[in-house]
Amino acid sequence: MISQNDFSLHGSDGKLIVGDITFDDKNPSTPIVLFIHGFKGFKDWGAHNLVARYFAANGFRYIKFNLSHSGVPADDPKDVTDMETFANNTVSKELFDVNAVLNFIEKAYGKETPVNIIGHSRGGGLAIIAAANDLRVNKLITWSAISSFDSLWKKEQEAEWKKNGTIFVTNARTKEQMPLNVSLLEDLEENTETLNILGSAKRINIPWLIVQGDDDVNVPFENAQKLADANANSRLVKIEGANHVYGATHPYDNETLPPLLFKVCEKCLTFLGE
Repeated sequence: MISQNDFSLHGSDGKLIVGDITFDDKNPSTPIVLFIHGFKGFKDWGAHNLVARYFAANGFRYIKFNLSHSGVPADDPKDVTDMETFANNTVSKELFDVNAVLNFIEKAYGKETPVNIIGHSRGGGLAIIAAANDLRVNKLITWSAISSFDSLWKKEQEAEWKKNGTIFVTNARTKEQMPLNVSLLEDLEENTETLNILGSAKRINIPWLIVQGDDDVNVPFENAQKLADANANSRLVKIEGANHVYGATHPYDNETLPPLLFKVCEKCLTFLGE
């Protein structure tokens, strides 16, 4: 039987990280897949729980969590509604959270349990940096990953951002204006080397599967090509006709995975089994 257990940890600035672990009761000691969500994403978005069940049914313990500054309240984790916390997010805070979850996994399951990471979109950027710097990561998979954190806004917005302290990004789904404080930009400027995705990509020496749809308007295919070019040992898989989320939506009410996302999961399962 597939079960799901919740957990919570202290993340960056003492804010809560809430997560869950999906597993098959019959397989207590299994390798781990850790999923890192993207910008404006969260652990229960769209088909994420169906993906978790797919991996659990295929012999993995699937762990996903909300980054502490995702803007998704711990007591109402259905959407990004805490705009003050969302605005205060930085990439360094997100990396702090990823490390906290890796520490939690090591404590709970021991150093010997392999941890494989899947990162989506901006979470893919975080996963690349984690994989380049943390020996606990066994294999890396990125879905629709960005190749630079500053691709999430326009360069010409930066002067206004520094002047006003805040810019706004539109949530395509809810049409809501979401604030980003200038601390996000300052963090990137102060930590250019540490937060350089392509620089980290060059240093990855574990197996790496790069998955990208060729119909992604959010993160164009050229980003995947840049990542693949940065690391000769990576493997790039193009998903024909796939958008940024491989056909998933939020909310997602079907009981089966979208066909393109199912295809992605199959390719990942093959890669993890090699």
